[in-house]
Amino acid sequence: MKRINWDNIRLFVIAVVVIFLYSFSAKRNVSRYFVSADVEFADNEEFITLDKVNKLLIQNFNSVTSITKDKLDLNSVEKRLESNPMIDDAEVFATVDGKLKAIVKQRVPVARIFEGGESYYIDYKGSEMPLSENSTARVLLVNGALNGVDKTKLYSLVKYIYDDDFLRKNIIGIEITPTGSLKMMSRNYSYVILFGKMVNVEKKFNNYKAFFQNAVRDTLIENYKTINLKFTQQVVCAKK
Repeated sequence: MKRINWDNIRLFVIAVVVIFLYSFSAKRNVSRYFVSADVEFADNEEFITLDKVNKLLIQNFNSVTSITKDKLDLNSVEKRLESNPMIDDAEVFATVDGKLKAIVKQRVPVARIFEGGESYYIDYKGSEMPLSENSTARVLLVNGALNGVDKTKLYSLVKYIYDDDFLRKNIIGIEITPTGSLKMMSRNYSYVILFGKMVNVEKKFNNYKAFFQNAVRDTLIENYKTINLKFTQQVVCAKK
């Protein structure tokens, strides 16, 4: 007659009890109501309000405290948030203490486009972005004959300016002429930067930076009317 292995039986019973308790706890947890909603913005932009995000979180429900965890599809909530034109990315999850948590990253505008009587932003990814009812971004202004230029190149150019700390602070506007040449405006000085076509971009901007440093040091910068960057070997200036 075989001896009963009580150690194995005890281990089996313990495993069954643990599985039962875990399943019971998990079932009770998913059927619990949320106690509150907690929204965290991953940036300092203010293009969408906290109230708007909260409404998107609990859409089709009276309040967050009327929602049980098993009744809310978190993936659908994330997609709903990300469908908002001001939101770039969203992460939604339930916390162990019963909160509905959302981490929201807003879109980053790099330029404001004025075209055909309409105005909109271009975001960091090169996509069009509507203006916000809540906040106005202090970004590069672009206007003129936009139909005469390659918009992909234009978006790359404005992103280049945005990524460069000096250029972002110094250049505030771009006007596109009917020939496709670019004129740029400075934030602190009245001269016009004649940039020309969107070729040799890095070289032209490096030339401008070198010119600017020398002109400021020599206190001559206030005397210039135009700064011509079309010739990549030199910067040609015209005085007032």
